[in-house]
Amino acid sequence: MKQGKAQSNKKEIIIIGGGFAGMNLVKLLAKSEDYSVTLVDKNNYNFFPPLIYQIATGLLEIPSISFPFRKLLKDYKNVRFFMGELKEIVSSENKVILSTGELHYDYVVFATGVESNFFGIENIRKRAIPMKTLEDALNMRNIILQKVEKAARTTDEAERKKLLTFVVAGGGPTGVEISGMLAELKRSVFPKEYPEFANLKLENNVYLVDGANTLLAPMSVKSQKYTYDSLSKLGVNIILNAQVADFDGKTVYFKDGKIIETYNLIWAAGVTGKTISGIADTSFGRGKRLLVDQYNKVKDYENIYAIGDISLVTNDPAYPNGHPQMAQIAIQQGKNLAGNLKAMITKKTLSRFKYKDKGSMAIIGRNKAVADIPRKTHFSGFVAWLLWLFVHIMSLINYRNRLRTLYNWSVAYFTKDPSLRFIIRPAIVNENISRTTIEET
Repeated sequence: MKQGKAQSNKKEIIIIGGGFAGMNLVKLLAKSEDYSVTLVDKNNYNFFPPLIYQIATGLLEIPSISFPFRKLLKDYKNVRFFMGELKEIVSSENKVILSTGELHYDYVVFATGVESNFFGIENIRKRAIPMKTLEDALNMRNIILQKVEKAARTTDEAERKKLLTFVVAGGGPTGVEISGMLAELKRSVFPKEYPEFANLKLENNVYLVDGANTLLAPMSVKSQKYTYDSLSKLGVNIILNAQVADFDGKTVYFKDGKIIETYNLIWAAGVTGKTISGIADTSFGRGKRLLVDQYNKVKDYENIYAIGDISLVTNDPAYPNGHPQMAQIAIQQGKNLAGNLKAMITKKTLSRFKYKDKGSMAIIGRNKAVADIPRKTHFSGFVAWLLWLFVHIMSLINYRNRLRTLYNWSVAYFTKDPSLRFIIRPAIVNENISRTTIEET
């Protein structure tokens, strides 16, 4: 399928990626009389990455944090959705080649986000459980529940221990949130629902591992200490200054020679960009992120832009190594670029992107969270937990997501029992894909 330019004077903008950055740009250009916008994504839905770990641990259902693009965009007359995966850019022809067709553009904006970084360790890439996409979250939920079911059936104590031991690599917000949730599940849910464990001593075999000397490195010392102490009280074993070197599916190996026997390595240890065919190597910087100027224009190109996690601004004095890969930055870059694209039409002065820090936060467990607000304001405990809930509820893309999430959170809070623990796998059977059996779980 090929698309030529629209039969009008409107400029064609292709936005690749419908996350925080891409959707904010789409919404602000949606009613423009000067641009025709095409949103491209390999999925047909938008989802809210900060809450995917709650899908993975059974606290939320998928519709709570996701919504179809076409339904989101149906009222925007000059916006269309094109489902496909990016394959190549032919900048000399202003053409985007996708897995499902070709599109032509006047401007193209990369808002593709990033993917899990396995640091070149092939065994970890093959065997660890990543936590980056909605598919990852569903896979993690299935794996956790399958391992617990198997632990309930086995009479081998050593085997049960490996099935119920979870190593979480990465001490950022995702790692902290996953390990806290797993610890609470093992403490308050599994003993009630698995009578097979009634007379057994279930050890606190949730490990949180990071190569740095602290958790939540970008946050304040107060937040770091509160997080460490709170997770320790929940029974999480925190291992700092330690790097995972390998994982064979049964044992996690560390660079210092130590090991942890487990079948479960959850990988939240880092992210990386992805090279794009057709974009010059000189346009990529550290972490395979696209080098952009203060207007988010990609280095060496005049009509190609990048926003969000995939972009790397290196000329901001406050962030010489580039901005952190956070939702607020993606949102602000989307808004700033929308304003600049409108300004180009009217020949007005463009605005340089300047990040306005609105703070950062992380949830640890029930009634426990940390929040750092600009001007050195710090919250922890129940107040920070309420603040975290409010910010995340309001950040969801529409009122339906907000209502679903609020309902599920309320039920889980008052019952102390997240109930959405379903093992659901697609029943695809052909010569290449065999159905997973109970014995294989």
